[in-house]
Amino acid sequence: MSETLEDVQAVKPRLETFSYDNQIVKLFAIATVLWGIVGMLVGVTVAFQLFIPDLNLDVSWLVFSRLRPLHTNAVIFAFVGNCIFMGVYYSLQRLLKARMWSDMLSKLHFWGWQGIIVAAAITLPLGFTQSKEYAELEWPIDLAITIVWVIFGINMFMTMLNRRERHLYVAIWFYLGSWVTVAILHIFNSIEVPVSFLQSYPVYAGVQDALVQWWYGHNAVAFFLTTPYLGLMYYFVPKAANRPVYSYKLSIIHFWSLIFIYIWAGPHHLLYTSLPDWAQSLGMVFSVMLIAPSWGGMLNGLLTLRGAFDKVREDPILKFMVVAITAYGMATFEGPMLSIKSINALSHYTDWTIAHVHVGALGWNGFLTFGILYWLIPRMWKTELYSKKMANAHFWLGMLGIILYAIPMYWAGVTQGLMWLQFTPEGQLLYPNFLETVTGLIPLYALRAIGGTFFLTGAIMMAYNLIKTTKQGSFVKDEGHEAPALAKVYKPHKGEGKLRFLERQPITMHIGVLIVIMIGGLVEVIPLYTINSNVPTISSVKPYTPLELEGRDIYVSEGCYVCHSQMVRPFRAETERYGEYSKSGEFIYDRPFQWGSKRTGPDLHRVGGKYPDSWHYEHMRDPASMSPGSIMPRYGWLLENDLDISSLENKIKVMRALGVPYPIDYEKYAAEDLMTQANKIAGRLKEAGFDAKPNKEIIALIAYLQRLGTDIKGDPASTAGEQ
Repeated sequence: MSETLEDVQAVKPRLETFSYDNQIVKLFAIATVLWGIVGMLVGVTVAFQLFIPDLNLDVSWLVFSRLRPLHTNAVIFAFVGNCIFMGVYYSLQRLLKARMWSDMLSKLHFWGWQGIIVAAAITLPLGFTQSKEYAELEWPIDLAITIVWVIFGINMFMTMLNRRERHLYVAIWFYLGSWVTVAILHIFNSIEVPVSFLQSYPVYAGVQDALVQWWYGHNAVAFFLTTPYLGLMYYFVPKAANRPVYSYKLSIIHFWSLIFIYIWAGPHHLLYTSLPDWAQSLGMVFSVMLIAPSWGGMLNGLLTLRGAFDKVREDPILKFMVVAITAYGMATFEGPMLSIKSINALSHYTDWTIAHVHVGALGWNGFLTFGILYWLIPRMWKTELYSKKMANAHFWLGMLGIILYAIPMYWAGVTQGLMWLQFTPEGQLLYPNFLETVTGLIPLYALRAIGGTFFLTGAIMMAYNLIKTTKQGSFVKDEGHEAPALAKVYKPHKGEGKLRFLERQPITMHIGVLIVIMIGGLVEVIPLYTINSNVPTISSVKPYTPLELEGRDIYVSEGCYVCHSQMVRPFRAETERYGEYSKSGEFIYDRPFQWGSKRTGPDLHRVGGKYPDSWHYEHMRDPASMSPGSIMPRYGWLLENDLDISSLENKIKVMRALGVPYPIDYEKYAAEDLMTQANKIAGRLKEAGFDAKPNKEIIALIAYLQRLGTDIKGDPASTAGEQ
């Protein structure tokens, strides 16, 4: 993995003695195991809540729609994030033959990251969210993420500059690419204007917000869940197998083509939406191209194990790693396939996407993490793994968990998609009642929950195994080592290529990575902000009233977007079921956008005026009373909670500053208008026999729901498109 120093000095370089910091690796390892179990436990909880709504316990902070974002954040940023840092801090020091530049920065990084996780665990169940996939956390936490990420980057780059090993091994390329890309994605997607201590509005709206979010969202998967783990693969798989990486040339192709192509693929999450066709097509084309570099990396990982397959049969560590790499290959084949429009028309908004995501999360991220932990902990404690039999049992439990999770979700996804699209011979929807397409899947949801339970049980077994391993060993906090000092003057070898030279220059390589990943982002994002015709306006679309604005914020806070979309695609099946297809001009005041990613419930973009106020009131109190068999949780607290309008003036000011045409000084009269509209809704509810007070949250939510999709009604231009 490393190279000898070039003969650039007449005298042999002297050996320097130093030590590796294992303490920081230990801390991140503990956090990985702890948060992994917590995140999986929340995942199992919401899996059971999905088909047993009584498990929501009628408690706001335990409801499915608030816990599901907590699950994704815990697994991605707490479990996977801590594993990334654990692996980077261990491997980087050894690949560079240098201790981390600053122990203090390492500690600040660790405790800062754990603080962010705790903040997420508190705020998300309490309903403080931006409602963006993988970017739900509010602005103070976003700032903290930026600071901690910069601390990590400074420590990493300074360690590279103070290294004793000339060449930057392939794993480090992926660490570099991941750090710089995640930094850019997070900053651009998190440009928001605060309206209170824990609420903000994004500067982007509607179509623009959707594109930036999925430019971030897809590449958060790419550059947080994938590329750093590829770096870990290139270090830990050869170490565990005691074999060199199969092909250095293939690793070069893998790295540069992957980071260039990946950044373009985000729009494939928005196929058949109101996003302009050119952006959708770009996303689809580059997504399909991703198969080549992704499978190049998978083959490089698997072929590294050539000649070691006898060892794989006996070694649970290699078993985990082989399945992880295979799952990476499966997920990166399926992802491009799902990006093809004809396939996406069936799969989008269904459980197929859930299955696809979890093959990567459970198989690739989960199993590689388990393999690394089983390899790393015994070495840091200078002992043998406590029980290989238990590790093997964990492997098979995990495998069974993945199978019981993925297969039912694939089945459910295809079933959903086909049921939504099915017509009778007479031309009517075969399943006009959306609930029919949900209740039939409940046995599959139960199997998924059982599979998740198996996977969680295996992780708990691993925790016990690792604890027993540490107790029988002796931890080495500062591991001594010696290596020659790096020659200050370097002359390239004769015949050495420019790329090989680049791999010895961390700053230059950093700049190269920045240029490569920015090309795709700029090409896709800039046109939506410089060409007005890309987001046409509709004259009848007006800003939300103050009460509707407050209701929309409640909708976001309660996590309604988790189960409901607000995007009617231009399919006959969808226009028959929901109404007129959605147009980009309808979303120009939507901050944040609410197009959704999954339909556990029906699309809501045309729900305005479809039902009386009393129906919505009773539906939120007890969904099953209006839709027998519904698996939607009860939201009874909305009928009891007083509407908080303390930030209303700030909301109006911020919206106006962002381009929403509220009149000057309207914030002074907004509360009065809000109460006027609230009294009208409360009056209609009282006429229907409900003792509803105008100052309750349910009134604002009803106002928002009754507004959805109504702006284009009666607008002649809307029937022919946008003007």
